[in-house]
Amino acid sequence: MSNTMEEVTPTVEEYLECIYRLEEKYGLARTRDIVKMMDVAPGTVTNTIEWLERSGLVTHQPYRGVKLTSKGQMIAIRVLRKHRLAERLLVDVLRVEWEKAHDLACKLEHGLTEEVIKPLERFLKHPKTCPHGNPIPNEYGVLIREESVSLTDLEVGSESVITRIIEEHKDLLQYLSELGAFPGVVVKVLGRNPVDGSLKLTVGGKPHVLSSRIASVIHVKKLAEDGVHRG
Repeated sequence: MSNTMEEVTPTVEEYLECIYRLEEKYGLARTRDIVKMMDVAPGTVTNTIEWLERSGLVTHQPYRGVKLTSKGQMIAIRVLRKHRLAERLLVDVLRVEWEKAHDLACKLEHGLTEEVIKPLERFLKHPKTCPHGNPIPNEYGVLIREESVSLTDLEVGSESVITRIIEEHKDLLQYLSELGAFPGVVVKVLGRNPVDGSLKLTVGGKPHVLSSRIASVIHVKKLAEDGVHRG
């Protein structure tokens, strides 16, 4: 198994990480979502998925989607660990802007070996989440997710604290940065538009209106239930 993992190319790592993220959000990865997230031609995705399936890294159900095998998931989690520690290095140490860290970490993660990752994690004092609030797997591949719900699931009048941003596209992160919508910030839902589902709310005490699409990628924990964070 270790030999197989060492032979994995950066491209394969990117696909497995992409599929993992889509599975986490939707339960499986649809081909069209992989195309959009990877920004490559549909034919390229189809060919790569076929190769991944032959290699025992994914299973593919035509017209439904792709799921990682246990072997594929192990590699994806390893890549995710490198990615999120790289984001921490970029933001906490190199002072890179919050919204730029994800794209830069995508390039950096493939060059990080275990010999580098372990001392990096110690240097960073073993962070539990990336700058966007998403959990960092430990060296054994264990990933602990804090209980949270989408901002769209909150009832009007409820207060909550942002725990994580589940999509990390640069434009989205830049917009959220301008709003001050970071993990740890308190939000309160003031109203919901019955036509388009947009939310009127305060972010850190300042009023804003968010579309349901953007609100759906912000995960929160209700203040009334907020105790000691796990980890």
